Formats: sequence, structure tokens, C-alpha cells
Amino acid sequence: MTELARLLLVRHGQSVGNVADDEARAAGAHRLDLDYRDADTPLSDTGFTQASAVGSWLAALPDEHRPTVWLTSPYRRAADTAAAALEAARLDATLLTDERLRERDLGILDGFTGHGIRDRFPEEAERRDRIGKFYYRPPGGESWTDVVLRVRYLLTDLRQQYAGERLCVFSHQAVIMGFRVALEQMAEQDILHVDREDPLPNCSVTTYRHGGAALELERYADTTAVERAAAPTTREGSAADEDGR
Repeated sequence: MTELARLLLVRHGQSVGNVADDEARAAGAHRLDLDYRDADTPLSDTGFTQASAVGSWLAALPDEHRPTVWLTSPYRRAADTAAAALEAARLDATLLTDERLRERDLGILDGFTGHGIRDRFPEEAERRDRIGKFYYRPPGGESWTDVVLRVRYLLTDLRQQYAGERLCVFSHQAVIMGFRVALEQMAEQDILHVDREDPLPNCSVTTYRHGGAALELERYADTTAVERAAAPTTREGSAADEDGR
């Protein structure tokens, strides 16, 4: 077999950045009230509860579905989600880190709300509207297609190193959507429709299984783990201007 047996993609739990983003939008503020750099943004208390819920769900999986390899983004909110999940699952597993799983870099727009971007960077707001969310690259940052490119490189390595294994990956919204583009050959309008109409909840699980010659989508944005634990289900609104932390 030259393909992964199963692939589980877990979005990180709610972060204090997600909370600050919701508060800034509600207040019509230009910037998030947040002192952390993106890589260091921690989980909220709700985020830790969600991560533990995922761990309990993982522990209850049948042996043939439970992951054998564990990877995480180096960003704190994802790494802490992974650590909390493994602790709750009571799994003695090695957690590997890969920087290609980090969240999309927003460059000079980092920390601004859509309202703030339109006020502070009107030319960038106009350029983003003209180019579209999928291809727009903010100065100093990444486009969605940049994220898809690093996901494609990562998948090539994972398939070579872990053929036949079951992988669990803890990462971020834009990266998980990048996996969908790479694995399902989704077109620009299709992935943006999914992102707009069915935004990815915190600690949701997107699952692929080996079918024939390739990985096939089994379930997208599954919140069963969080719901079983009666933990809050949180997500960005469908009208969000930029990707959530």
C-alpha cells in the first residue's frame, strides 16, 4: 500500500484569539484585543474542554480506527489541543510536530477585523475583493493557495513515510480546508462555498479512509466528540472576513 489507511484532521479547540475575534466583530472594533502573537495564542477554557472531549472520543474508537501516528501544528493552540486530547485518551503516544501544519499567515492584516482592514488598508480590501479569497495574498502573508501548496508537499511526505498507517493531525481551519482541496481536487468556488455555508467548528474531526487507490472523505466537520461531552460547539460566523485563529 502506498497510501495512508486513515486520516483524521482535528481543528484546534476554541482559542482566546477566537474569543477576541468574536468580541471585536460584535463591538465593530478595528483590531482584536489580543497581546499574543499568532503562534503563541493559547486555548480558552472552553477550548481545553473541547480538546478533552476529543480525547475521550478517540479512546473509544475501535482498535482498527484508532490512529497510530500523531502530528500537530507547532502553534500553541493546536499543540495544546493535541496534548490535552492524548492525555484525556490516556494514550502513550509520540506527538510529532510539522511546521507545514501551521495556520495561514495573514501578514500585515494579522490582528485586524474586516472593518479595520477596510478602514486602515482600503487598497488591500479592494484588491482582496477583486482577486477573491482563494488567491488573495496579503502583504507579508499567504494566500489559500499557498497553504494548499504546503499541504500537497506534506501529503507526499506522509504517504511515503507512513503508508498503511492511521494518522491523526491537529491543525487549523485554513490548513484543513487545504487538505480538502488537495485530496478531493476541489475547485475554488466549491471550497469557498463549503467555507461560507459550513464553517469548520473548533475541535471538529474531518475523516478520510483508504478506498481503492486514494483517500476518500468519510466525514467532514464532525462534532460528535464535543456534543457527546456536552461541551459548547464554537465556530466562526459564515460572514467572517478573515480566517479564525
